[in-house]
Amino acid sequence: MRPEALEYLRGADHIVHAGDIGDPGILEALRTLAPVTAVRGNNDRAGWASAVPDMANVEIDGVTIHVLHDVSELRLQPGVRVVVSGHSHKPRIEERDGVLYVNPGSAGPRRFTLPIAVGELEISGASVRARNKELT
Repeated sequence: MRPEALEYLRGADHIVHAGDIGDPGILEALRTLAPVTAVRGNNDRAGWASAVPDMANVEIDGVTIHVLHDVSELRLQPGVRVVVSGHSHKPRIEERDGVLYVNPGSAGPRRFTLPIAVGELEISGASVRARNKELT
């Protein structure tokens, strides 16, 4: 995890990691900043990763967020307002049928020619805003 990403996440109320963690030390570092909900990615194959779930739901201020690595494996359940996924490492925000789909990109090693990025969700009541921040 890049130091710029850790600095950006400082002050977060909750951190969501959509997989391809790479090393359990990443989760430990994130947990020093805020509670973490993380899922296992296709590159998380070492023994430590077996303790990380494939999918997770977290409720924050009454908003249900579903987290999985590969959005193509999504089976959307009623009540989910936000889906956070990774896998493609392409930062993307899209709303469809009242569900906000967010891929924050990758804040670790550069993937292909994609930007280094982190995402942010701002939850205020039933309102959810997402933004992706490209890091240098």
